[in-house]
Amino acid sequence: MANINRVILTGNLTSDPELSSLPSGTQVCKLRLAVNRRYKDQSSGEWVEKPNYFDIKVWGAQGENCANYLSKGRAIAVDGRLEWREWESQDGSKRQAVEVVADTVQFLGSRDGGGGGEGGGQGRSFEPRGGELKPDPVPAAFGPSGGDDDIPF
Repeated sequence: MANINRVILTGNLTSDPELSSLPSGTQVCKLRLAVNRRYKDQSSGEWVEKPNYFDIKVWGAQGENCANYLSKGRAIAVDGRLEWREWESQDGSKRQAVEVVADTVQFLGSRDGGGGGEGGGQGRSFEPRGGELKPDPVPAAFGPSGGDDDIPF
């Protein structure tokens, strides 16, 4: 049986991203994501939304983009994996946490409109990695008419 560790979440940031650098120079961005779970309360029959909170780590250039272009309240989609950490706190007790390590983060909504959050209109714009997708222009290899009359087959 294959082991699968994959998480896909969509939600809103509960705070501004925190960017830090490791001694090696690698950038890591920490995000906190709220994802609402909607269910029907059995006793009242009313629909209830309960938030679940997730700690997200985004590494490298993608983490830098998150720190530069995201802010509290912004809607995002995260695709990644769960990672379990264990450490000893200053008082000697053992601590543990489960985090999501993001492979990709997609910015949803717009900075100024839906999902914009606080500080949405700071004048910076985001262009996806690789820029806008445009087809390559077809070269005019066959003269001004561009016809197939000059093709030898």
